[in-house]
Amino acid sequence: MITLDDIDAAARVLKGHILRTPCFPAPRLSALVGAEVWVKYENQQVTASFKERGALNKLSSLTPDERKRGVVAMSAGNHAQAVAYHARRLGIPSTIVMPEGTPFVKVAATEAHGATVVLHGATLDVSQTKAQDLANTHGLTWVHPYDDPLIAAGQGTIAREMLEDAPDLDTIIVPVGGGGLMSGIAVGAKALKPSIRMVAVEAQLYPSLHAALRGLESVCGGATLAEGIAVKHVGKLALSILPALLEDTVLVSETDIERAVNAYLTLQKTMAEGAGAAGLAALLADPHRYRGRKVGLVLCGGNIDPRMAASVMVRELEREERIVGFRIRIDDKPGTLAAISTILGRLGANILEVEHKRMFLDVPAKGASVDVMVETRDGAHAERVAQALSEEGFQPRRIPAGGA
Repeated sequence: MITLDDIDAAARVLKGHILRTPCFPAPRLSALVGAEVWVKYENQQVTASFKERGALNKLSSLTPDERKRGVVAMSAGNHAQAVAYHARRLGIPSTIVMPEGTPFVKVAATEAHGATVVLHGATLDVSQTKAQDLANTHGLTWVHPYDDPLIAAGQGTIAREMLEDAPDLDTIIVPVGGGGLMSGIAVGAKALKPSIRMVAVEAQLYPSLHAALRGLESVCGGATLAEGIAVKHVGKLALSILPALLEDTVLVSETDIERAVNAYLTLQKTMAEGAGAAGLAALLADPHRYRGRKVGLVLCGGNIDPRMAASVMVRELEREERIVGFRIRIDDKPGTLAAISTILGRLGANILEVEHKRMFLDVPAKGASVDVMVETRDGAHAERVAQALSEEGFQPRRIPAGGA
């Protein structure tokens, strides 16, 4: 177990060595969901994640002999970079075990912070076994990503900072993977303000805490945008702390997570990885539940691949019908495409992409199928475009988002 004293001790260790990230009101998000929303920007840490807090608190506790022998950790991303970064600052050799399929950019980032990276196993569970073997064989200190009181106490410093900046908060929503972040924040926030509501958020594909608290079998698996919280087994520490402190656990869909990442990018002008946006995803999925409340969100990480961020934004434009595809059968003769372009231009629809398809068997030999991707203002504008094309005899068929 951890206490507020443990969290305050961690705060003294961290002071001056990590960023005291801002917790600011978010008026545009507030207008979107009908609550007073505040965001804690942990994506502004040097390694773009809250993980630095727990890692530094743990590393600072080592004896001179333990520091000399070094540390080992298991992680596919944020914890790896946090341990590597602060270990190098403190002159501690670090070894990070990562799954063999870890994206090269994450491996390179971890190595850039001075760690020795060992790629082993297809999953984090296998990597963890390897890390524990290395710890036992070489006398290294094992730095667990979440199941450690010092790690959780470090993460808990976020609670005091949030309530110092926004003392009127009545709800804090926190993403949950292994549970170290949620445990630390819940202990700290409840000690400082017993009336505050603590809500844990998990991806629907990885409902480990949600299932554990209800005595259900946890069925986890699948590709999630929130890979940072894709944990099959919540930590023992979290299970000993959270049942008494949580108001609820919430599961969010992949669509909700994508919407939240996009909202942070477009409304708050800040980067959020899928796990970092999970708290906002819960707000977007069920805004009525939080209407009128003063809600704090922990944007816990911003390490999202730029290509993935771009894809998420385009997909959201499609959902909002601001990018729309039409499939049109035409006579394959000069001037037909120009006529379509004229209609679109007259209505203010911007053509993004045009593709001819002549080899489809459902198209006459003297005909063609044309896919036109256009930018529109909203769904009503897209419908006017479709109607105008129909009135000119083109009989457009909407292409579903993501393709035919």
